[in-house]
Amino acid sequence: MPYRAPLADFQFLFDHVVGFEQVSGTDLFAEATPDTVEAILSEAGKLCETVLAPLQRAGDLHPAALENGVVRTSPGFAEGYSAIAEGGWMSIAANPEHGGMGLPMALTTAVNEMMGSACLSLQLNPLMTQGQIEALEHHASEEIKALYIPKLISGEWCGTMNLTESQAGSDVGALSSKAVPNGDGSYAISGQKIFISWGDNDFTANVCHLVLARLPDGAAGTKGISLFMVPKFIPDADGNPGRRNSLSVVSLEHKMGLHGSPTAVMQYDDAQGWLIGEAHKGMAAMFTMMNNARLGVGVQGISVAEGAYQHALAYAMDRKQGRTPVEGTGAIIDHADVRRMLATMKAEVFSARAIALSCAVAIDMARATGSAEWQARAALLTPINKSFGTDTGMAVADMGLQVHGGMGYIEETGAAQYLRDVRVTAIYEGTNGIQAMDLVGRKMMDGGEAAFRMIEEIEQNAHGVRAQYPNMSTAVWNAAESLREATEWLVTQEMNDRFAGAVAYQRAFARVLGSHYHLRAAMAEGCDGPRTALARVAIKRLLPEYAALLVQARAGAAGLYALSDEDLAG
Repeated sequence: MPYRAPLADFQFLFDHVVGFEQVSGTDLFAEATPDTVEAILSEAGKLCETVLAPLQRAGDLHPAALENGVVRTSPGFAEGYSAIAEGGWMSIAANPEHGGMGLPMALTTAVNEMMGSACLSLQLNPLMTQGQIEALEHHASEEIKALYIPKLISGEWCGTMNLTESQAGSDVGALSSKAVPNGDGSYAISGQKIFISWGDNDFTANVCHLVLARLPDGAAGTKGISLFMVPKFIPDADGNPGRRNSLSVVSLEHKMGLHGSPTAVMQYDDAQGWLIGEAHKGMAAMFTMMNNARLGVGVQGISVAEGAYQHALAYAMDRKQGRTPVEGTGAIIDHADVRRMLATMKAEVFSARAIALSCAVAIDMARATGSAEWQARAALLTPINKSFGTDTGMAVADMGLQVHGGMGYIEETGAAQYLRDVRVTAIYEGTNGIQAMDLVGRKMMDGGEAAFRMIEEIEQNAHGVRAQYPNMSTAVWNAAESLREATEWLVTQEMNDRFAGAVAYQRAFARVLGSHYHLRAAMAEGCDGPRTALARVAIKRLLPEYAALLVQARAGAAGLYALSDEDLAG
């Protein structure tokens, strides 16, 4: 499918909206100069437009398959992966000590979005590897780091994450996989894992699995889980793939979408593995990779939204149908309702992209400064980004199909693929409901301080431009003040009452944040131009949703339990 990298939008957000200058102003990221950022975005954009985008339909029409125990990937995926690896795109944020570029996560986030728009099925592979690199950097022994990270950075090897079991989905602590010491510093890992993205492939020399399992003395629940590196091929004395480990792909899932990405059921039968981090502290180590993935999955939603928007826009500008009260080209883009959908899609993509990049900036600033406030901001924005990014992906893909009309329901147009591919993003790496509960629970253990700081920033920004944009600034300020009041109520409630309104609260927060970033874009434009017009769409048409959401957020849990199980079944 044709794809045009939105380079100007990324540059505008970096320069005027998300505060990237703070990141490049630190000693750690001093090399992220404007010229470097522009060059990296430009080269990544070319790769996505010319190499990866042509693979999108191939992955859907010719899925990965398991043949005699060997995974055969979609046509062109091996060459696409080689282009990603040879270009060094796996290593943008990785530590230079092991061959990485050491550049900001914000830049990685922009590149990952473009790759996901071009071919999401393939982009899942480097996303998993990037998360594994970060987990190893933080938790692995020096020996493991030296052996694995350079190979992962180069793309010679790739990484996976093995958490889920058939009886242990979101409740990871219910896992039954076991790890038994071998007496030589390694462990025998046994168990079965499901839903393993890119559990195997036919284009890397090794696949490195991070596997959660329980040691014999591990306590029940998550507190007794440990993390292990279990490679497909055990490295020899020279660090090259040696003998085959005792693990296998049992089957590949038949999925609604993402057909080019093999999702495996993995079987481990006394497979040799090595402990990552401390014994019984596996969840802490795995959360490093999971948080990276949660940022990345939110961005995947935005990737699909951008691709679906471009696809729908091209169709709307070409399809001749009907008459309108306004003069135009005669294409359906002249119709007010089609224009409403396209403007909504574009505004939503901007909001979600700004939230994701702001989250990445907070992660970069926390890393560069060690500031507790930046760490809290990154933690607050992570669930919001994951949920709103993926919700936006689904909504925009669905709207894109609607723009196509009846042709959208026909697979040959490609519009339906976006919706099928993106649907899982709201489910994996913690469902959006779990993200919302995390936001109102763990992320509010500070009494809401991080949220209040964010809200204060939004209100100050809106107040500062009341003379220039009186209507939009007043609307944003009022919404932020309502969000403050709801947050004050929230932190005084019992946890289940918080949980009952968590999804609505999380979406209201995203609505206010998105409008805040649209207002900043209008401020930066400084005239009544296209970004100001788009801000009006977001603030006048989309922001008002916050009021109804905050009513739901404060409804409490009692009404939900007033309906018995029998009532729900009746």
